[in-house]
Amino acid sequence: MRSIFTVATDGPGLYEFTAEARRFTRGRGDGLLTLFARHTSCSLLVQENADPTARADLETWLGRFVPPADHPSMSWLRHVLEGADDMPAHLKAAVLPVSLSIPVADGAPMLGTWQGIYLWEHRRRPHRREVAAHFA
Repeated sequence: MRSIFTVATDGPGLYEFTAEARRFTRGRGDGLLTLFARHTSCSLLVQENADPTARADLETWLGRFVPPADHPSMSWLRHVLEGADDMPAHLKAAVLPVSLSIPVADGAPMLGTWQGIYLWEHRRRPHRREVAAHFA
């Protein structure tokens, strides 16, 4: 069974789509849910979904780890025609996961108590991101 989830974003940040994944696997028994981001400037992540400060800290850390192309430390970048956030978004997606494998038992993803499934948008402008989902 397969599907495409569409995640609308309005700028950088973590966008949870755990509920969509749960609906997709509901009633399907045991198996493995595979998720894949169909883009080169966003990532997928299983992360804390109870305390928003955890997500804020992650976003701050990533911004410090890979600053925008117009930051002095990034003057070495050549791929800058699409904006100061483009190549840094590709770098972020290169070091973070773009696919996830989540075990499913009795039709429910086996996530921990405080875990959620997120698309991490790395670009500044809004996007409609596609996440391919496969359950087997």
